[in-house]
Amino acid sequence: MTPSPMTPKRPETFGRVVVGVDDSPGGRAALRFAAEEAARRGAELHVICAWSMPGGHLGHGAVPGPLRDAVCEEARSVLDGLAGEVLGKEPRIPCVLAVGEPPPARALIEASRDADVVVVGSRGHGGFAGLLLGSVSAQVVHHASCPVIVVRGAQQRTEGPSHRDREEPR
Repeated sequence: MTPSPMTPKRPETFGRVVVGVDDSPGGRAALRFAAEEAARRGAELHVICAWSMPGGHLGHGAVPGPLRDAVCEEARSVLDGLAGEVLGKEPRIPCVLAVGEPPPARALIEASRDADVVVVGSRGHGGFAGLLLGSVSAQVVHHASCPVIVVRGAQQRTEGPSHRDREEPR
């Protein structure tokens, strides 16, 4: 397929690996993988911890400022803790840590415009533990402007009952 004149051509490389994280096994695994990928590519690592407030779609006035500030502080704490745990105090690659309120999928999709690759965990803190792919990772896979790598956390491979463990209905 030949690109049309209206299709913008992506540069060969931006020198940037983007990863979305939360405090879940999938988020940790994604950060580890993204750091290794950035080192392999000689790229900068952009680590994004984004959230959406319940009722946030109603506008900034819908959620009280102190609550928003507390959530932002907690997200920054989670991000700093994950970065320290996975990357160490002095990472061997250039890193940018970002905390923000756009919904996670939107933040990662927007960041994908200037990225070589986006890395996400297969699922984070969503409510449906049996899903193979969470809603954020599914949205990013379908809408990102660059390749997306979906990483499973180690616990995701072993937790929860398998189909062999379920009892048959009587």
